[in-house]
Parts: sequence; structure tokens; C-alpha cells
Amino acid sequence: MSGSDAVGAGSGAAGSGSGSGSGAAGQDGEGYAGLRIERARELARRHGWASVRVLEPGDLMTMEYRQGRLNLAVRNGVVERSWEG
Repeated sequence: MSGSDAVGAGSGAAGSGSGSGSGAAGQDGEGYAGLRIERARELARRHGWASVRVLEPGDLMTMEYRQGRLNLAVRNGVVERSWEG
């Protein structure tokens, strides 16, 4: 699993979120650490993130900021760090 994975495609998820760029429910990008990746994606959909980017160790990532995107740094299927953009 690597790269950008759209969460909302065909799933009925909310748009890019509130004015602050967070998920629709006002959920910020932090707080997903320690969750299994499947659970983190489910919560991201519920909180309205437009997309989720999963990054495993050694993956390259672009540095552009995207409002409504949740980034998840994952190791062995568990989120180690999460942030918006």
C-alpha cells in the first residue's frame, strides 16, 4: 500500500471538510496513531476526509499541501503518525 488512495470515490464520503481543511466533522489530522490501517481509513471516511495517503517506510512523497487530505505513516499495518495535507 502506498501513494494516494481516494477515500470518497463511490463510497458516499463527505467532501473536503470544514474551512480549516479538516474532516467534515472538524476532526484534525492527528489522533490516528496506534490504529490499524483499516480502522484509520474507516474513521477518515466518517470524518469526511476527501482522500487518504498511506505512506509506508521508504515510500517517496510529494511535498505539496492538499486541503482535505489525511496522511498516514504506516508500519506493519499500524498508523505511526497522521497529519493533514
